[in-house]
Amino acid sequence: MQQCNICPRNCKVNRERQAGYCGMTSQLKAARAALHFWEEPCFSGNRGSGTVFFSGCALHCVFCQNQDIANGKAGKELTVERLAEIFLELQEQKAHNINLVTAGHFAPWVACALALAKNKGLTLPILYNSSGYESVETLKQLEGLIDIYLPDFKYWKQETANRYSNAPDYPLVAKVAIAEMVRQVGPAMFVTEEQAEGLEMEDKQAEDSLYIMKKGVLVRHLILPEHLEESKAIIQYLYETYGDSIYLSIMNQYTPMQGMADLGYPELNRKITDEEYDQVVDYAIDLGVENAFIQEGETAKESFIPAFDGYGIETTR
Repeated sequence: MQQCNICPRNCKVNRERQAGYCGMTSQLKAARAALHFWEEPCFSGNRGSGTVFFSGCALHCVFCQNQDIANGKAGKELTVERLAEIFLELQEQKAHNINLVTAGHFAPWVACALALAKNKGLTLPILYNSSGYESVETLKQLEGLIDIYLPDFKYWKQETANRYSNAPDYPLVAKVAIAEMVRQVGPAMFVTEEQAEGLEMEDKQAEDSLYIMKKGVLVRHLILPEHLEESKAIIQYLYETYGDSIYLSIMNQYTPMQGMADLGYPELNRKITDEEYDQVVDYAIDLGVENAFIQEGETAKESFIPAFDGYGIETTR
């Protein structure tokens, strides 16, 4: 912590004394811990994903919908021991998994909390929900603790990554990070909700069951206005590199935050159109992509953003 190098920013700040680029000190901080129903169906299922939203972020995208937690303003401090308790409480609430959202800058603490919780009976799959801007060295510290990796692949061009996230190295970092994630957990594996609960059922019922991911990698890509060609390049790269061993999530839910034009990003001051989204999805289909989630209907809504009010963080016992 005296010269932090947990994330690719490698800011070398003494986080025992001040906040790093991520906006966080050495004190664990999270903004919400609860069942979450707005992830991909293979994560949320019918019972919800046991999601912990950590405060702070190493990327700081200009269009981020979670600004309050990304900048560290929202959230409550907690100990490693309390974090382990939270994981067990979410398991008691029948969550399908433990979903760690933007935990990279707290990776060593999270690893300790997972080890503690597993020793006390945590058996749920652990999902690492990430911007994709991750250090391979840090990811290796999590090997054996994470079952599912859920990274973004945001940008294809260095110029775009620099303009929106001040991270021109993002495309290369994300490629290398995703490769490490795939190495660790291998091809995607699914079970039915009934199988996850240890229940037997007839084959006819299995056909109608919702399938839950228990292991593997799913890469998300959020399509940005005026950047369709980058979206196509990312999808092509992922499919040609990993084929059907990973899943993709092609997202249309970009929501322009207030004042984007005033901040100097007029191109981001609108949602993508149905025609633009269909163009990218059709491109993926033409490539041969089959293992992908797509979004239908009106998903670009601020109502999908939960309240980052500290719910579930403080002890309830």
